[in-house]
Amino acid sequence: MLKHLKYYLLSCSLLCSLTPLFSQEAKKATASIKVDLKQEIAPMEPVWSWFGYDEPNYTYMKDGKKLLSEIAALSSVPVYVRTHSLLVSGDGIAALKWGSTNAYTEDAEGKPVYDWKIIDSIFDTYIERGMKPLAQIGFMPEALSSHPQPYRHHWKPGDPYTDIITGWAYPPKDYDKWRNLVYEWVKHSVARYGQKEVESWYWEVWNEPNGHYWKGTPDEFLKLYDYAADGVKRALPTAKIGGLNIAGTSSKGAQEWMNKFIRHCISGTNYATGKIGSPLDAILFHAKGWPKLIDGTVRMNMSPQMRDIQTGFKITRSYPETKDLPIIIGESDPEGCAACGMATNPENAYRNGTMYSSYTAATFARKYLLADQTHVNFLGAVSWSFEFEDQPWFYGFRDLATNGVDKPVLNVFRMFGMMTGKRVFTESNRMYPLEHVLDSSIRGAQSDIGALATNDPKHAAVMVWNYHDEDKPAAAETVNVTIEHISAKKATLNIYLIDKDNSNSYEVWKKMGSPQKPSPQQIATLEKAGKLKLILTKKTSIQSGKLTVPLTLMRQAVALIKVDW
Repeated sequence: MLKHLKYYLLSCSLLCSLTPLFSQEAKKATASIKVDLKQEIAPMEPVWSWFGYDEPNYTYMKDGKKLLSEIAALSSVPVYVRTHSLLVSGDGIAALKWGSTNAYTEDAEGKPVYDWKIIDSIFDTYIERGMKPLAQIGFMPEALSSHPQPYRHHWKPGDPYTDIITGWAYPPKDYDKWRNLVYEWVKHSVARYGQKEVESWYWEVWNEPNGHYWKGTPDEFLKLYDYAADGVKRALPTAKIGGLNIAGTSSKGAQEWMNKFIRHCISGTNYATGKIGSPLDAILFHAKGWPKLIDGTVRMNMSPQMRDIQTGFKITRSYPETKDLPIIIGESDPEGCAACGMATNPENAYRNGTMYSSYTAATFARKYLLADQTHVNFLGAVSWSFEFEDQPWFYGFRDLATNGVDKPVLNVFRMFGMMTGKRVFTESNRMYPLEHVLDSSIRGAQSDIGALATNDPKHAAVMVWNYHDEDKPAAAETVNVTIEHISAKKATLNIYLIDKDNSNSYEVWKKMGSPQKPSPQQIATLEKAGKLKLILTKKTSIQSGKLTVPLTLMRQAVALIKVDW
């Protein structure tokens, strides 16, 4: 722990001394990055290998299955998947911000009828690919809702967001039936997939109860949680359950919710059992940025997202009973509505190109820094980004692929998949200090050129990005990356690149004339363009344990240097 803290403080000291460089008046400094493979910080935990989406029925559709296969393939460890609406009533037909499984209905006498067919189709798709559910217990079945009508919504981009809030958002009319529904679901899961498999999952109750998704009171949510958790533990005492997936974690109201929830789980009277406390095996909360359109230009803002994460980490750490619990950022994104495309929300125009990919690289690196700073057990950060079946090409949804074609952002996760072993110390003269980003994001005269690096016994990897909040053109920059203490005399150098010309299906699609009905040949070209591109591979000699790699990075580019020996 002391060693871990020493390198964090050293990094902060070096970076904070550079703060004047990032003022509006600063002259551009040539980028220089040093990586020391001997200065290990902590294991490179795959916190990036968590994904989620609103529409569960996309899971087993054509492009959904294709994308899940690609996501599973990019990670050497199981990928976790979270989705909404797993208990919502309906016919299973997918729609924007809607999904249903019809898992629970009642007969004419009011007796429960359970049907796991659609849920099984969803979870089977995950398990077949070596993935694992972050199983969300929600939302309220129509037959159990205390306010069932209206129930099915027909929201579309441009409509008021609150149009999605219908009978599924209300408390149950019978908490015992709610508990038994959860019990039967977990019991069925154990019977279908085996106890060991289900023990490796995480269960969580509802979504953003402090926001639109919950039409009950805070105390009613605690009751909902207690009964659900009791159902889980009755079916499988060794199952893991957590909460509460709060929205806007750094806000005063969200902090009150989160503290109330934790205190209830520690020492409150359990609504379901009458005992003291409620099961809590993981802490979950949400973190979102806030882009805006300023004079026709998209300007990102990662500060709110970083402050949400810092707040959630600090609250978790403040209780002896929770300080070591796994933390899962249940949604961690540049903004809050994946299905709001750029036609209706022009501030979301960042999503198709390299701004999304460079933002992802720059923010994940700082999530690790925040975990180092607060000494928490950071398990995962869910990227609420998947795909939207049978929608217009490059519509500007927050997704990883469009019509089966990968977007640039997915290639950042492919890069992460090649980073294993230990995180090691990096120093950049152009990376904005963490405290600066928490306060005012990345708005200075200079872009943020930073690095995240790992070291394994047989290879090292360095991710480098050139990011700025404003989506404006700028000249490419030379970045000199020096890697020290390589334990070999000869190695293979590989460089992967995401920029306007590489690993970028969106730019290729635009050059085609932005076709909404591309030909099979065009689709094949787009699919190839969407893959991560290796731009250089060569054998190289290592002199005195050191290798210097010059990169040329466009604005919003991300590169991965991989050295194998």
